[in-house]
Amino acid sequence: MQQVPVSLWTLVAGIVVTAISIWIGQNHTLMPVQASLQAPLVDGFFNVMFTIAIALFLVVEGTIVVFLIQFRRRPGDDTDGVPIEGNLPLEVFWTAIPTVIVLLLGIYSVDVFNRMGGFDPAGHPHSAAHVAQMPGTALAATLSDTSQATTAPSIAPTIGIGASPQTLNKPADLVVDVKGMQYAWLFNYPDSGITSGELHIPVGADVQLNLSAQDVIHSFWVPNFRLKQDALPGIPTELRFVATKPGTYPVVCAELCGGYHGSMRTQVIVHTPEEYKSWRTENQIAQKENLNQVVAVNPADLSISEFLAPHTHDMGISAVTLESVVMSQEYRRD
Repeated sequence: MQQVPVSLWTLVAGIVVTAISIWIGQNHTLMPVQASLQAPLVDGFFNVMFTIAIALFLVVEGTIVVFLIQFRRRPGDDTDGVPIEGNLPLEVFWTAIPTVIVLLLGIYSVDVFNRMGGFDPAGHPHSAAHVAQMPGTALAATLSDTSQATTAPSIAPTIGIGASPQTLNKPADLVVDVKGMQYAWLFNYPDSGITSGELHIPVGADVQLNLSAQDVIHSFWVPNFRLKQDALPGIPTELRFVATKPGTYPVVCAELCGGYHGSMRTQVIVHTPEEYKSWRTENQIAQKENLNQVVAVNPADLSISEFLAPHTHDMGISAVTLESVVMSQEYRRD
């Protein structure tokens, strides 16, 4: 019986491994639902890396299994194995292939980063409220500042994900100032004066988030958008994106920021244009009513917890989170 050449077995194995890795790489369910214009770019890059990883896993583990069977010790065979001291072509092969793969992935990742807006080098307008937050002020002053509407722009160089090549040199449709603090996110809309504990945006709008941190480094992460950007004390950062699917998506702090880091969560709610307009109108009216109630009371007679209590529901901040914020601020002052 004629023996099948090793080269033919290798070709067949290569075809099988390639087919399996491509199918798994394109049909896995590891990622959440895509909800932004940037998500398909990230998923495309992830799928390529995952396909390569599956192929390498099958080749390495498959070779180990074949060798375990092919070169196992037979009963009664006490002889030494064949002395093999090296194979230069094989060593060049397994060194060159990973090198080429890493270089190609690097080029691909740079292209994805550029198309997402990572190479936008220009300064962008930041509201006066956002710029004033940079040095890190007291909690009460921060919230009172962000509750006031202000549209005076301040140009400052930023880092992060900015305008994509398609929107370069174009102003964003919606600008939101985002402040991270232990352990909550605050969202201020400079053009309307709305302050919220949740991010509300219209679908299809080019949104620019101006991020800052009150105390320590936080990281604003929306898994469904495939976007994450650090919020740094004293350094303005930016995150610009377009949401493509209405819905409610989690916002997670992805940087260990203290004892209650795990509870620093909120959500981004993507509205239809009509729903967003309605939400904006309702909140402008509600915040005016809250402001009139606050003016009727002397703020100097209230503690920070009492001062903020009427607004925690509208801002999406729980009582536990509020208490932890106040305690951390008092500890920092002491």
